[in-house]
Amino acid sequence: MPMLTHGFEQPLHWAQRQRGFSKMRRARLERLALHALTVLSMGSVLTALIALRAAIYFWHLGD
Repeated sequence: MPMLTHGFEQPLHWAQRQRGFSKMRRARLERLALHALTVLSMGSVLTALIALRAAIYFWHLGD
């Protein structure tokens, strides 16, 4: 049982840290999130185009 609760009795140092981000760090994180969203969107569009091309290919293959 002590193995399950090990570490919970220690104070939480992360709770004592300063909350929030500086403006420069927040702007950098927002740019990073926007770039990540752009890459994911392009990846999903590319996947959809590949699937459409494969579907057309197999449709013409059956004719």
